[in-house]
Amino acid sequence: MSVPMKRHGIVVGVDGSSASDAAVVWAARDAAIRHVRLTLVHMVNGAVPMWPAMPMSMSMAVWQEEDGRQVLEHAVKTAEEIASAVRGAPVSCELRWSPPVPTLVEMSDEAAMVVVGSHGRGAVARGLLGSVSSGLLRRAHCPIAVIRDEDPSLPHSADPERAPVVLGIDGSPASESATAIAFDEASRRGVALTAVHAWSDLEVVDLPGWDWSTVKDEAEQILAERLAGWQERYPDVRLHRVVVCDRPARQLIHQAQTAQLVVLGSHGRGGFTGMLLGSVSNAVVHSASTPVIVARP
Repeated sequence: MSVPMKRHGIVVGVDGSSASDAAVVWAARDAAIRHVRLTLVHMVNGAVPMWPAMPMSMSMAVWQEEDGRQVLEHAVKTAEEIASAVRGAPVSCELRWSPPVPTLVEMSDEAAMVVVGSHGRGAVARGLLGSVSSGLLRRAHCPIAVIRDEDPSLPHSADPERAPVVLGIDGSPASESATAIAFDEASRRGVALTAVHAWSDLEVVDLPGWDWSTVKDEAEQILAERLAGWQERYPDVRLHRVVVCDRPARQLIHQAQTAQLVVLGSHGRGGFTGMLLGSVSNAVVHSASTPVIVARP
């Protein structure tokens, strides 16, 4: 399953922070292996972030625009170096005078994916990514990738380029979209795919009559059936299925420690056996030590 061709290709929100730089590097590699355009966008908010909101002075506006162009120039240089080293991908940039979330949501309508860092630089009018990533997870029209900058205190795979892609699956429409993305990413990267189904977000082990072995056999069968068609489309992807009685977020964060990418839906089926991916996606995005793609339904 190839990624749909979109006018913006992969869009990256950039603000000059370390997380933004990491997002540019990751997105440039992903655009190169997908053969799609990379669009870097920097947003300048026209109001000073205070209450009541005040319009920006002319000198402040000039400084913001010049600073934004320098941020974009650095991001373009980084992206072009990464893309050319892999396979090459066209890189373009835009500077927009508008708030980050509405801008990226609008661009997501014509994007294969929007990529942001896990937090922003924190300077004036730059509250880019923290609140922005949360806003995009709720409103974007395409998959969202949230990239964390390197933190030496977090555990990482010993060999990131050979580490697997991890998929969180619960059978919801968003989960089906995530499955398509995960197989495509694993195939293009030439790595294995670990499909994880965490049976419940509730404490049920001590309920009367509870028999996990019986439930597990049924869950494994359902998971195998849901993935069979995808295995036929991607015979090159080595698939590992994991069914556990655990909280989905906890299990996915654990699996992320030895993965190069985690893919999951923005919300799930809910109910007793659903992965409840609204809360799960937020927990994984904020806690995982590896890039996370959240698919929209």
